[in-house]
Amino acid sequence: MTLVNEPAATPIRLREYRRPAWTVDTVELDVDLGIDTTDVTSRLVLRRDPAQMLPLRLDGEGLELLAVVLDGRALDAKSYRHENNVLEVDGAHDGSVLETRVRIRPAANTALEGLYLSGSRETGFLLTQCEAEGFRHITFFPDRPDVLARYTVTLRADRARFPVLLAGGNPDGAGELVDGRHWARFVDPHPKPCYLFALVAGRLESIRRDYVTADGRAVELVMWSEAHVIDRCHYALDALERSMRWDERTYGRNYDLDVFHVVATHDFNMGAMENKGLNIFNAKYLLADPDSSTDEEYRAVEAVVAHEYFHNWSGNRVTCRDWFQLSLKEGLTVFREQQFSAEMNSLSLKRIEDVSLLRRTQFPEDAGPLAHPVRPAEYREINNFYTATVYEKGSELVRMIAGHLGEDGFRRGMDLYFERHDGRAATIEDFLAALGEANAIDLKSYLAWYAQSGTPRLHAKGEYDAAQREYTLTLSQQTRATPGQPEKVPLPIPVKLSLFDRGGKVLPLHVDGEAAETEKVLVLDKTSQRFVFREVDAPPVPSLLRGFSAPVVLEYDYTPEELALLLTHDADGFNRWEAGQQLAILAFDALQGTGESAACKAWCNALTALFENDAIDDALLADLLTPPGEIEFADRQGEVDPVKIHAQRQELQRRLAGRLGAPLLLDRYRALAADTDQKLDAASQAKRRLKRRVLELLALLEADQAHALAARQYGAASGMTDRLAALGVLVRGRASQAAAALADFRQRYADNPLALDKWFSVQAQVPGEPALAAVMALESDPAFTLKNPNRTRALFGAFASTNPSGFHRTDGAGYRLLAERLGQLDALNPQIAARLATAFNGWQRLEPVRREAARLALNGLSQREDLSANLSEIIGNVLQH
Repeated sequence: MTLVNEPAATPIRLREYRRPAWTVDTVELDVDLGIDTTDVTSRLVLRRDPAQMLPLRLDGEGLELLAVVLDGRALDAKSYRHENNVLEVDGAHDGSVLETRVRIRPAANTALEGLYLSGSRETGFLLTQCEAEGFRHITFFPDRPDVLARYTVTLRADRARFPVLLAGGNPDGAGELVDGRHWARFVDPHPKPCYLFALVAGRLESIRRDYVTADGRAVELVMWSEAHVIDRCHYALDALERSMRWDERTYGRNYDLDVFHVVATHDFNMGAMENKGLNIFNAKYLLADPDSSTDEEYRAVEAVVAHEYFHNWSGNRVTCRDWFQLSLKEGLTVFREQQFSAEMNSLSLKRIEDVSLLRRTQFPEDAGPLAHPVRPAEYREINNFYTATVYEKGSELVRMIAGHLGEDGFRRGMDLYFERHDGRAATIEDFLAALGEANAIDLKSYLAWYAQSGTPRLHAKGEYDAAQREYTLTLSQQTRATPGQPEKVPLPIPVKLSLFDRGGKVLPLHVDGEAAETEKVLVLDKTSQRFVFREVDAPPVPSLLRGFSAPVVLEYDYTPEELALLLTHDADGFNRWEAGQQLAILAFDALQGTGESAACKAWCNALTALFENDAIDDALLADLLTPPGEIEFADRQGEVDPVKIHAQRQELQRRLAGRLGAPLLLDRYRALAADTDQKLDAASQAKRRLKRRVLELLALLEADQAHALAARQYGAASGMTDRLAALGVLVRGRASQAAAALADFRQRYADNPLALDKWFSVQAQVPGEPALAAVMALESDPAFTLKNPNRTRALFGAFASTNPSGFHRTDGAGYRLLAERLGQLDALNPQIAARLATAFNGWQRLEPVRREAARLALNGLSQREDLSANLSEIIGNVLQH
């Protein structure tokens, strides 16, 4: 159902948390399924908190109330009140049984929250999404995560239209009914919050595998999808088994039901959902095959499958007490997912990928009007807090703590956490207490990281005393004011470091009287601290924040020569890449002058030497050859001109390409192109990754030749990775061959929604002014619809969030188009509208002409009277700060 004409929600504050006055022991749901109408009968066994003599109040939105029965007695309208999305019932007591019967309308539910129809009326299927507060759209219930109950669910439906009936828990019977109908029952023996409820009903096919857990439980793993794509689920099934084995080995966690169902849908607001025993996935993160999935998408499928499975313990068996603790399950599970992905692929490359995402998404969030702590102090609409801060920064906080405790210590702490809180709703304090107690360490100081928004700036300064043979490193920290938090406190910042001599050799560290080692973690927990290293024979080059040991911005006055040394010699893969990024930033900053700067020369020379070194990993080389993105460069500037930033970044890359030279680039491209193997092993993926980067650099130097190669690569490609890479070079370069390639892609993948999303995105990302016309033309394509979240994100998300030079036009046309579409989308799906609106984050830092154009577009949108609470909160926050 669509939410419009809603008043601004009353803020919900962490400090006002109270235990639920009423909880539920058991839930029995009887669901009579239909596309237009579905009837839901619930039977709740209630428990009352004796310390709170409050009436029974249940949440319920968009429900047609048909009956209320308390302890076997049908109630008349005088015995209950139903208004403002709340059902209040008189006469309930501890142990009472409340039955309600309601009617809901799945086909009319375009918000995709609660029970809704995915796909067409003729061939689609019914499914649910209940996180964060979707269960109240299905039946009346105390819809909060600290109400845990055991569920029995009986589904009834027409067998021909809905042959497959699924719910969370273990199967507990099925059978036939009259008039061609049938039923199926599921029982979940584990207490869970209602946001983990799920059901699916429709025409679906499956693939299955038997699995035996480390503790001997026989489990059936089942992947479900529509029949024509079921063969694309095999990779996800393999990834699920790898995830289960890894969690058993790494954390001692075993699966706890007899069956594990996973369902793919093309209509989903989220990436995936960890419902107990019945995961529901956006098809984008479940379906994979070489012809339509890139290497990056294969890795994403593996990571998301792992993420949702790991939630079985970090989120399901132990859930969050309230939505303020959201990062307790999401940040922790992202960390676990990142650990798994690094072990399955490459530790260094995974760290580079994760930090790049953090800087593109979370750092700008922390620096703008939408900044909020990992655990916010208040919220109005919880769906707006599924953010990079909660997920990605939350993961970094867990990583810092894990690094503090060490591998064995973190495992001891996690064992205690799971044991102590199994079947309960926990808090971040509970998490830190378990980790600390298992290791006899007080971790309370890390709570400040969860409470404070903004990205700390870590300033480092080194001084060498030749007479004393001492190197003094002074570390200091500062966090800028953010909305609602003008004052900041010092945070514990672990700084992992090594020292190098000027020849590139790592030095032993003599500090604090400890035995010499070549890598150490210093913890800065004050505004400023000094650390003295002894027995240092000459001024060293520090390798700081190795592995990105804390989510901060590092400020150190490296010379170009020092960064080039680290880029060439540092054994830490992440810091090697980071040295290259910092050197590229220096080179970018120097582009304002004339001639070639020392930084640009050092960057180009170091990368040329690495390019000619056959020993370096192809994937790492591809990343080293890629400078920071336009968003990262913009984050460093006071007044942002996205078009100028795009032009300068292109010039920076052009200089690198020129230093490498067309012959060298062409020789490497041909060598890589000769290998047409589409295997998914790391070496094959690395070759494709470097081939794409070499072709992009060649296009900046010899456009016609590169476009001819790209057109040939597109036509000969046997997989999506090479095909999409070639298409991107043609489209972004506005090559004469682009139109034919786009037409071929459109026809080839006309019936493949996920591949077609790429077709929309690649055109929405064409740089500069042509992007707007391309986006407007694509809206007229028969395959475009605002009703599908993936398609909307593919076009408008790509345009507004990943194409700065195209979206930020001086005439404001990009802002006006997005504002207009947000208004239309809000009437259909408020969650997606609110998330797309975050593209306006940081508009105040634009140069004056663009800033005024953005302000006018935002003001116009804010004055609409029909905005949902979701979109209204985002726009209001963006405008107020």
